[in-house]
Amino acid sequence: MEFKIPEHDSLKRYCCADCHTIFYTNPNMVVGALCIRHDKILMAKRNINPRKGLWTLPAGFMENAETLEEGALRETFEETCSKAEAIMPYTMFSLPHINQIHMFYLANLLDDNYGPTVESSEVELFSPVDILWDEIAFPTVEKTLKYYIEDLEQDKFIFREEDIKLW
Repeated sequence: MEFKIPEHDSLKRYCCADCHTIFYTNPNMVVGALCIRHDKILMAKRNINPRKGLWTLPAGFMENAETLEEGALRETFEETCSKAEAIMPYTMFSLPHINQIHMFYLANLLDDNYGPTVESSEVELFSPVDILWDEIAFPTVEKTLKYYIEDLEQDKFIFREEDIKLW
């Protein structure tokens, strides 16, 4: 394998020196949901790294052969044992410094059946005023929560897309 700019390309790629096959590496999609039930937000305390012990919205890497929405709802179930119904795409963040895109849906939690899993040590419904801001796992989760509170105050929920660049 060589890391070089292939012919007719502009970026360095991993290339097989023998057969000249190009092995592309592309950004990973992280999908999740901001689930609402009784005017409260479903959150999970991470039981895995990275950021173990901190609170997050249920989210994770999208799998092959699933849609964004399917991935978000699957991750919600895997991390909280709960079922949700997507309302709308809500936030999307490009994080080029870690080659990721984070996408969150606004969703309704369908019932009060939720709890911890292998991936989460605690699962709770939080009123916006009770969110543990100093214990939020990821900046994209914090931004999504703040947008939700803003939108809740205005009673108008809109899709937001932004870049988070660290260099």
